[in-house]
Amino acid sequence: MEHISENKRQIIESVIFGSDEPLTIRQIQDIFWQSDNNGPRFRVKEEEILTTIRELNAEYVQTNRPFRIIQVAGGFQYATMPEFAEWLGRMIKEKARRKLTQATIETLSVIAYKQPVTKPEIEAIRGVNADYAIQKLMERGLVTIVGRAATPGRPLLYGTTQDFLKHFGINDLSELPKPREIDEIMAEQGMDMERELLRRMGKTEEEIEERLGTTVVSENGKLEELPPQTDQQTDADSNIQSDVPPQE
Repeated sequence: MEHISENKRQIIESVIFGSDEPLTIRQIQDIFWQSDNNGPRFRVKEEEILTTIRELNAEYVQTNRPFRIIQVAGGFQYATMPEFAEWLGRMIKEKARRKLTQATIETLSVIAYKQPVTKPEIEAIRGVNADYAIQKLMERGLVTIVGRAATPGRPLLYGTTQDFLKHFGINDLSELPKPREIDEIMAEQGMDMERELLRRMGKTEEEIEERLGTTVVSENGKLEELPPQTDQQTDADSNIQSDVPPQE
C-alpha cells in the first residue's frame, strides 16, 4: 500500500512537470484512471492530489529548489521563482540568438545533402550569397571545413558535423529523409491543411473528399473555393491542348 501511495506521488509530480499547460484536478484524475493498453489504473481523490502538491512544495522549500507548483487558470503548473527571472530572460535571449534562420536552414540543407560541397556550389543552388549563413552554421558547430576541391582555385569544401547529428537526433547521414520522402510529407501536410480549411467552411467529410485540391486563400486573406470543373470545361481544355502543335 505504501508503494502505491509513493507511486501516486511520483506520477502526480511527473505529469505536472511534463505538461506544457496547467493541469486541472479532473485531468490528473483522468490520467490516473484512463488506460489504452490494460496498464495500471488508480483512483485518486481530489484531496490526495492537493495534499501531494502541498507536500511537494514543502519539500521544494526545504531543499531550496528554484521552482514551485503553482495554481493558475484553474490548474497546476510548475513555475520558477521570481528572483530567477533575470537568468531565465538571459536564457531565452540566448536561445533566440542561436535559433536557425530560414536562410541558414536552407544552406544547411544543401550542405547536408550535397556534402562535401563548395560555397560557389551552395550559392548556385540557393541563388544568393552564402557567406553569412555558412559563418553562422560554423559558429553553431553544425558545419565544418572538410577539405578543398580539386578544381581551379581549390575552394573549401563544407560538410556537417557530429553536432549536426545530435541537433537533429539522428545517428548517421543515411537517416536523413530522402527528397522523395520530403515531397510526400509536404504533400500530406498540405492535404491536412486543406481538409481543416474545408471543415471551417462547414463542409461534410464527403464534400471534403470531393473538394480536396480546390480550396485557396484569396489576396484579401479569405477562404475561397475554385468553381467545380464542368464537362464542357474539361472538353474545352482537351481541345486547347490538342490544338497545341507538338514540339519538334
